[in-house]
This record gives sequence, structure tokens and C-alpha cells, in this order.
Amino acid sequence: MRTRRSQSSSDPVSSVSSSTAGRHRSVLSHQAIDSLALSADDTVVDATLGGAGHAREIVSKLGRDGTFIGFDLDADAIQRAQAALEGSICTTHFVEGNFKDLEGELKKFNIGTIDKALFDLGWSSYQLDAGRGFSFQKDEPLLMTYAKEGGALNAGMIVNTWSEGSIADVIFGWGQERYARRIAKRIVEEREKKKFETARELADVVKAAVPARSRFGRIHPATKTFQALRIAVNDELGSLKEGLAAAWKNLAPGGRIAVITFHSIEDREVKRFFASLVEQGGMLISKKPVTPTREEIQENPRARSAKLRVIQKTT
Repeated sequence: MRTRRSQSSSDPVSSVSSSTAGRHRSVLSHQAIDSLALSADDTVVDATLGGAGHAREIVSKLGRDGTFIGFDLDADAIQRAQAALEGSICTTHFVEGNFKDLEGELKKFNIGTIDKALFDLGWSSYQLDAGRGFSFQKDEPLLMTYAKEGGALNAGMIVNTWSEGSIADVIFGWGQERYARRIAKRIVEEREKKKFETARELADVVKAAVPARSRFGRIHPATKTFQALRIAVNDELGSLKEGLAAAWKNLAPGGRIAVITFHSIEDREVKRFFASLVEQGGMLISKKPVTPTREEIQENPRARSAKLRVIQKTT
């Protein structure tokens, strides 16, 4: 699950993982793992397996008495993680599902409390190749669903059936797109001629809707629109709130939660939630979020907007 972030002109979303020679590269990996202060016997939740980069690091620090629980909506991500962690000496569990259901899934494994949890809300290159319309450079079905089998809502339904006002609200509210109303108006006009079927069709219409001066910048003009649709389709903010609340509820005293965000909407939610936890006995590990080093940004430019926040349960 990854939705907030620095975006390249070829990337419809704020993707912050890149692949080199086909390998997924996690952002802020060392900082996140170090901040969790893992012990060999910890029970750890990786709420977003993705390319399994963080999962490998976590499991490498767990011993025979440790337990790892990995979540992802994408069945392919589960398979990647299972292969990557094969032979691990700790106990491993994999959940093909949303991390908002964390508490219920823990009960299925008879796990009462967890010691650490990591939420990496970024993207992996695997998702852009999933064939579900996340990339606006491809003629892929306009779905944008994290789950491989899809769900009750997809991006095509939104742009083909929702009212102009509702589409504009989504694009502005979750994409922070200044030209949201122009884009929504053009979408409704174009769907009257032909319903949208592919991501590229939608991207072309969005590009045509914005002023000429905004069509050829470093960031593709459809980036924020695609981000907003993806958030709406997957209820990313609602899931984040529920997932963080469940992790905190099931966190043992002394336990820690680390969250890596990639755009301001997500980061505001995490910052606000952590602030409320401080009033309930939580302690921020650092007052300011941890950000990537200059070297990491040079190696992976899409990491520049990443922020890591960590909180500890003191009682």
C-alpha cells in the first residue's frame, strides 16, 4: 500500500523505490531499521511488504524466538517476500490483506502484542509494472487497485461515473492539484464521447486540460491526478488511520512504530496521530522527521520527499 513525495516525469505517483538491475531498493532503510531498535526476540509487523527490502533487514536481526508478520494487499508481493525470507530462523507469517485489519490478523496467529511495527507508505517499481493502470505511460486497464483481484471501486469507475464536482474534489483534496476543476471538467466532456479505458487515455486528457505552461515541466501534469485517484480507490488515508491505531493498541510497553511517508497529506496524518499519542504516554524518538541523506537522494532522486517518524510506547 503503499499512495505522498517527489515525482519524476515518467512516474504517475510518488514512487520512492527504484530498481537497479531489477532489484527493489528501499528508502531510508537503515534509518528505519535502526530507529526500531530491534531485539532478537521481538515480534515485528511489516505493514507494507512491497519489494521485501525492509523485511529482509528486519528478519536478519531476529532470532529463533523472534516473529515476523508481513502484510500486503498484492499477492505478488506476498510471494516475493516468502521467497526472499525463505530459510529465516525466526517465525514468519504473511497476510494478503490490508494493514487496517492488523488486530484481527494478529488474533488469528494467537499474537497478543507486538514489539515493533514499520509502515513504509512508498512505492516499489513492481507496482508500476503490475498492469493495473498506475503508470500513465502505458495502455493498461484504468484500475489503480492494490489488490490483484481488484475491489468494489476502481479509477475507471470514478472518472466514468462520478459527477464533475466529486471528481474535482478528489483531485484537489487528495492530489493538491491547482487545476482540479479544469481537469474534472475536461474528463466529463471527454467521457461523453468515449469512456476512459486505459491509464494513458486519462493521462493524455489531463495533460490537455492544464495550461500549456504546465504541460512540459519536470513532473508529468497527470501526476497529482493519478495520486488522488489511487488514494480514493484504495482508501489510503482511512486505512492508514485504522492501521496506526491498531498497531498502537497492540503495541507492548517499550515498543516502537516507525512510519515512512512520501507526501504531505500522509505526513500530516502521521504527525497529527503521533501528537495525540504523546498525550497518552507516547514519546517521539526525534522531534523532527528523519530525511534521506544527500547521498541517498543522489542515488535515488525519488527519495527526496521521504520522511521517517518514530514513536515509542512508554507505558
